[in-house]
Amino acid sequence: MTTTLLTGASGFVGAAVLRRLLAAGHAVRVMTRATSDTRNTDGLDIETVHGDLDDPASLAAAVRGCGALFHVAADYRLWIPEPAPIYRTNVDGTVALMRAAADTGVSRIVYTSSVAVLGIPKDGTPGDEETPVTEADMIGHYKRSKYLAEARVRALVAEQGLPAVIVNPAAPIGPRDIKPTPTGQMVRDAAAGKMPAYVDTGLCVVHVEDVAEGHWLAFEKGEVGRRYVLGGENLALRDILGKIAAIAGRKPPTVRLPIGPLMPVAKVMEGLARVTGGQPMMTAESLKMARKRMYFSSARAEAELGYTARPADTALADAISWFRDNGYL
Repeated sequence: MTTTLLTGASGFVGAAVLRRLLAAGHAVRVMTRATSDTRNTDGLDIETVHGDLDDPASLAAAVRGCGALFHVAADYRLWIPEPAPIYRTNVDGTVALMRAAADTGVSRIVYTSSVAVLGIPKDGTPGDEETPVTEADMIGHYKRSKYLAEARVRALVAEQGLPAVIVNPAAPIGPRDIKPTPTGQMVRDAAAGKMPAYVDTGLCVVHVEDVAEGHWLAFEKGEVGRRYVLGGENLALRDILGKIAAIAGRKPPTVRLPIGPLMPVAKVMEGLARVTGGQPMMTAESLKMARKRMYFSSARAEAELGYTARPADTALADAISWFRDNGYL
């Protein structure tokens, strides 16, 4: 049986993709850093190798002998005091891995991008794979790094025949968010009653297991060089917090905060985080992002891959249940 290399399996989306690959009968080789938290992979029938997206030699060794590659790993931080590492991992590491895969004869690649790199229509309708966008539209280093990484992958497809299909997940929610991710942190805080107010923004909420299924469908049916949004339900943040409150048995927040006056507060929080080494509760870039509703359509994936997504209520309930069962609440 041909071996499939998976990066990012110790993380949130990667752990769900790993379980989908195992369910499909794949022999999976997982590439993790020596320091990675292995709770999401412990006890599974997998081969583990140590590698790092910052170390090209380790990538060539990890992919050697594999017939397929799922590249899910990324540095997913919406705030970072020194941005160079996020570009080194998300851009340079992705390119190095893609070249290593091509050099060793990998025949099929699924690259995990993000809806963060897509355009958002000014009229409030959901964006899709073809909504116009430029690098100048990217707010923050995470979005910009993923935009540049996807552009490099698409260039390798066009110029060198890289056999890659691209998927663009929306805001995944569900079990095994051990870090948790920024979206998972929001769900956890809201379920714990730590979000008494909200700003006027919106997200496309999707169950992480539906994202994993979308990866599998892209592998099976996706067109090389084409990208597919893996989204779910478009909801205002107020409504998301209301659903979380109902599931957790709490009162929903009723105070809507204006974004403008929060900017000086965010700057102070960033300054404190630089001193303490922690993560700020809010940042100037996160507030700038909040001015746009991150609504997206999965129509292409539905039509071409047979992709479907369950309701946001299910994703939120599963996430809260997992956080509660694992001591996060």
